[in-house]
Amino acid sequence: MISTRPDLLPAHYLDELATLQDAASPVLPDDVLATVAEELGATPGLYNFETVPLAAGSIGTVHTATVDGGEVVVKVRRTGAVESVHADLDILADLAQRACRRSQLARDYDVVAVAAEFAQTLNNELDYLAEGRNAERFARNFADDGGVVFPKVMWGQTTSRVLTLERIRGIRIGETEALDAAGVDRHEVATLAARTLCKMVFEDGFFHADPHPGNFFVLDGGRLGIIDFGMVGELDDDLRQRLIRLFAALITRSPDHVAAALIDLTTASTAVDRAALRDDVAPFVDRFAGLPLNDLPIGELVSGVNAILRRHRLRLPRHVALLLKTLVMAEGMGRQLDPGFRFAHVMAPFADRLLARPLTREQLVRRLLTWSGSLTRLSADTPQALRDVIGALDGTSVRVRLSEADLLAIVTSIRDTGDRLIAALLAAAALQAMDRRHRRRPDCAEARGKSLILAGLAVIASHRALYAHHSSNADPRGPVRMRFSRPRHRPSEQMHVKP
Repeated sequence: MISTRPDLLPAHYLDELATLQDAASPVLPDDVLATVAEELGATPGLYNFETVPLAAGSIGTVHTATVDGGEVVVKVRRTGAVESVHADLDILADLAQRACRRSQLARDYDVVAVAAEFAQTLNNELDYLAEGRNAERFARNFADDGGVVFPKVMWGQTTSRVLTLERIRGIRIGETEALDAAGVDRHEVATLAARTLCKMVFEDGFFHADPHPGNFFVLDGGRLGIIDFGMVGELDDDLRQRLIRLFAALITRSPDHVAAALIDLTTASTAVDRAALRDDVAPFVDRFAGLPLNDLPIGELVSGVNAILRRHRLRLPRHVALLLKTLVMAEGMGRQLDPGFRFAHVMAPFADRLLARPLTREQLVRRLLTWSGSLTRLSADTPQALRDVIGALDGTSVRVRLSEADLLAIVTSIRDTGDRLIAALLAAAALQAMDRRHRRRPDCAEARGKSLILAGLAVIASHRALYAHHSSNADPRGPVRMRFSRPRHRPSEQMHVKP
């Protein structure tokens, strides 16, 4: 499973781990027949069952048969697969906890959470009923598209351990020589496959997460057939909105917005250095400056994003990681069919419509409810958060670092404030003196009024002179920048000024 997570490991590790996916041990025919009999009974309704598997994996094997005269494929879960997987997952969870206790790097990546995500994915693949429901959901989403075919689920011969599907016959997309011999336009097939995946992602929010050439077939009439629905991804409204913000930031080429969108989209076990992330994002964004959306190299773009995430210990949600992997695999499949194929050309209109699509009434209600809940939690958490901040500031756990320019700006601001305060004090003293004089000579009201006007004019003139003086000598390097951090040495030191 970790071979599907490019946000966690570099490409050369993923390629090596992917070779393990093909290493499946053989299965005994008697074990397969026993499982079918246990699940479907003495008369399962399967005929011409072939015990030699058509394909084999670590969880199950695939066999051919017939149901009511029609060809089907039957996936049979291996005996002991659940127990074996659960034992492996327990070991993985224990190792993840040990790693977090011993390694800061493991804690930064939150490998315990990663192991939990893998466990959830594998448990979903163990349940063939879930895979059958996935197949039917795809079929419903494409009910109006006659160009894409999904196999029918034979529910009478399906349980959590046995899945029976209509057999789809055609030419696998990876068999390019056979496609050429059949006179198939490979560019049209690549476009149809890309458009199908884009509809899944950008319109349905439910997508096939393992689009390798072996799972896609070219059927008669140029239709596209798709199989294997154990690994799927789903994007809820919240995830899609966060992805929209990331796409919009990439389109506008704004490093600040891209960095903010990445932080919003990911999780981190430690505080994120936003300035460092922004500085890392800037050259990455500049690399694609000037390219329209339909010319973006998807593989290179995703690879760059994953490298940034790894450097800053940011972890993607499982379904978003599956999405990025799916986009890269889709681009690779398209280029295998047609070396000049650009997946971004097909993706761009879908992304544009998603960016421009307004919220529906139901989405707006969900958004308001989410905001309301967040505000409620914030109001409850704020007092304790403020106490934590005050406690940190009262103690010795906070250090303030200032550069020379920052210090100069602070001194200038203090001097300006002091000058204004002095002017105000002088004005107050003059007014107080005149008030005392008036009390001694109340008949001099006219003289008192003139004195007040002259004093006020003097204060205004002095204030403007001071403001003009400091404006001409203001530091042009901008506002004060202060950075707070926890000290690693000299815990008794409360403030450190860096010259």
